[in-house]
Order: sequence, then structure tokens, then C-alpha cells
Amino acid sequence: MTRVRVGVIGCGAVAQIAHLPVLAAREDVELVGLCDNDLPKAQSLATRFAVPAAYDDIEDLLRYGRPEAVLVATPNHLHEVHVRAALSAECAVLCERPLALTAVGVEHIQEAARQAGRPVVVGMNHRYRSDIQAVRAFVAGGELGALRAIRTGWYLFRPSRAELGWRRRLNESGGGALFDLGLPLLDLALWLADCPEDLSVRGIVHRAQDDAVEDAASVLLTCASGLSVFVDVAWRYVGDQERFWFDVMGEDGSARVHPLRIYKELHGAPVNVTPTGAQGRENLYNASYRAEWASFLAVVRGEVAAPDLDQQVLVHRLLEAVYESARDARAVDV
Repeated sequence: MTRVRVGVIGCGAVAQIAHLPVLAAREDVELVGLCDNDLPKAQSLATRFAVPAAYDDIEDLLRYGRPEAVLVATPNHLHEVHVRAALSAECAVLCERPLALTAVGVEHIQEAARQAGRPVVVGMNHRYRSDIQAVRAFVAGGELGALRAIRTGWYLFRPSRAELGWRRRLNESGGGALFDLGLPLLDLALWLADCPEDLSVRGIVHRAQDDAVEDAASVLLTCASGLSVFVDVAWRYVGDQERFWFDVMGEDGSARVHPLRIYKELHGAPVNVTPTGAQGRENLYNASYRAEWASFLAVVRGEVAAPDLDQQVLVHRLLEAVYESARDARAVDV
């Protein structure tokens, strides 16, 4: 079995908790190096995960580690430059969301990937959750009928502003709770609905008086097809636990996750048709990253095509429209 040489750029929490444990357990991956501007941290993680080298310069990782594929998991404002550097070294790239800070930045990466002839995949791990996959199968098969509405949200409690670090600085994060939590939910909605066209957006964002980025936001997205999508996110949710929901309503049925439930109208009554075993015992978060890497490595080996980045351009245009709508208190067409 030929092993794919993988380098990791950025050794923060998501790399430590989600990506490195998955990569270290895969027999078809050879971890060739870790890179972080905090070199002692990278060295400590290299020792922990039996990685042969650690670097504090991305160019050194690309030159001496000679990876075939890289994970980019640095702060948001560095994603575009790091992805383009990896493409210049002829690497396939898995980049944590967001791919860039703007729609134009995503388009630049799209063109760089085309010129390099190497795939770029955005780390939308929620697409790979077993419950979301089950819902997508029902939607794609037309079993819920034409989609009427998607209602989704994500609430977190983050008690200290200091803990947010670069996420509170607009030029480094690109946005607050909407960019952090709303982006993957908008991506899921568009992915499930197969990217509807003729979109209109209304948005509301909430910022504390001295904050550059929002700590809460609400988005209403309407489509010419009649589908509406509502997204509600917050960083300062005071409750007993984190909340995440994703509800889909069609003309002939509905679906929701966490826990997974799917209903169809049969003989004039709602019937639970949730597939048995669709949600395994493994933690959905951990399992989603395992599935994400399996999919990305299949792309690297040329077994499947990389997802089209056009949808990521659209997601960023929607985010920009939300901020415009909130500023001007009006609907914005996309």
C-alpha cells in the first residue's frame, strides 16, 4: 500500500483534538512534519504523535518534508496565503474553514488550484456526520418531497473574551459568530438543497459596544424555488450545554439531527422512518473527521473528484450579503 505523505500547518486545538489522532491512526498516511510558529508546541506534538520533524516555517516543511498533501489549520487570515504556498509546492490541500476571508479570496484560490492542477478541499466536517449523511440521502432521493424550509442554529458559551484571541480581531478572523458558526451551517443548507439560485438575504448581527466582531447573528435566506433557510448562531449562550440543531421540512416529510429523526407522511399520518444504525456509537464529532480524511485521501489518490469550490464562493458572498443587510437594514439579493 502506497502511503500518502502528509504535512500539518498549524498545531492549534482543532489539529490536536480532531486531525492528528485521525492521521496517526491511518495506515495509508505518513505524517512527515508539523509546522507552527510556536516551535516548542510543534515539537511536543511531533513527539506525541511520532512525527519525524517539526518546523516553524511553512517553506521549510514544504521543502524538507516533501508532503504530497497538507492540512492548513492556521488562523483564518493565513489560510489563503498558506493554501497558495502549498499549491505552489504541488501539494493537495485540506483547509479548515474558512478557505479565505472573502469571496474574492476564495476565487483566487480556485484559480491557483486550477493552474497548479492540484485539489483543494474545505474542511466542512459536518457534511460527513452520519446523521447529516442520512438526511442527505432522504433529500437526494426525493423521499421528503420538495424542500420548503431549513431551520438551523448553533449556540456556544464562551465566558472570556480573552479566550477568543485572534477571533475577536476582524482583520484576522473575517467575522465573529457568523463566520465561525454560521458559515458551516449555511454550507450544509446549500449542500443539502443542491445550491438553489436567485437568493435573497436578511441579516441581523449583534456586537457588544467595544467589539469588532459579532457575538450573535440571525440570517433569513429565501430562494426563488420557495425554500427558506433560517440560521441562528451565538457565542454567548447562557444555558446548561451547547446547542446544535438542523431541521429540514419537505412537502412529504421532515428530518432533524441530534438526535436523528426522519418522518414521512404515509397513508395520511406521520411515520418514523429513521434508518436503524444510521448513527453509530462513536462520537459524531470524531467520526466526522475520520470520514472527512477518508474522503480527502480518496481525492488525493484520484479515486473521486474534489468538491467544486463554486459553492464556497457562494457561501462567502452570502456572508458578505448578511453583513451588508445588517448594516443597511434591508434585504440583499445574491
